[in-house]
Amino acid sequence: MRVLVVEDEPLLAAAIAEWLRDQTHAVDVAEHGAAALERLDVNEYDVVVLDRDLPVVHGDEVCRRLVESGSPTRVLMLTAAAAVTDRVEGLELGADDYLTKPFAFAELAARVLALGRRSRPADPPVLRRAGLTLDPARHEVFRDGRYVPLSKKEFAVLAELLRADGATVSAEQLLEKAWDEHVDPFTGAVRLTILKLRRKLGEPGLVDTVTGVGYRIA
Repeated sequence: MRVLVVEDEPLLAAAIAEWLRDQTHAVDVAEHGAAALERLDVNEYDVVVLDRDLPVVHGDEVCRRLVESGSPTRVLMLTAAAAVTDRVEGLELGADDYLTKPFAFAELAARVLALGRRSRPADPPVLRRAGLTLDPARHEVFRDGRYVPLSKKEFAVLAELLRADGATVSAEQLLEKAWDEHVDPFTGAVRLTILKLRRKLGEPGLVDTVTGVGYRIA
């Protein structure tokens, strides 16, 4: 999934981003509300992890604008305010979930994953196609019962191909979902990852190239 972390404490923002990247998510970071709104105008995110008390543009305003835009992006609001009234306020603004600081990173990651499932048509708990089994929660892939060790990017790309259910996924779509904003779209990152993925999945080949369109698992 593509996740935007909006947090003005650099160490906390970096820790959240690192934890979520370990879960194979593509993560961008914004240090204040204005930067968050700029990124939301440019990129499509599945989930925004949004600190409420932000400089420049308050987190409440970011949430309100996102909801008013009709975006399917889900909002997990973070705050040090733990009172029931504060949580209710956040949810009434349009946040989909609310987590108070301090929090356990494992819980935050689980909530992000749950919200991501709600940002698009629901995935089955385990993705299966053409003898492949991918378990997003356990980060495991098997082909015909054989465990296939994949890197984080390979896992993320394969998950997007399986979610497409036989449809073709463009390189641009894969970049949008599996890489963060710092990737150079001209580096051939998608092509190289597909090449490594094919090698690890073995023969007969499963990932087809649709010339001029993208990739698919038929």
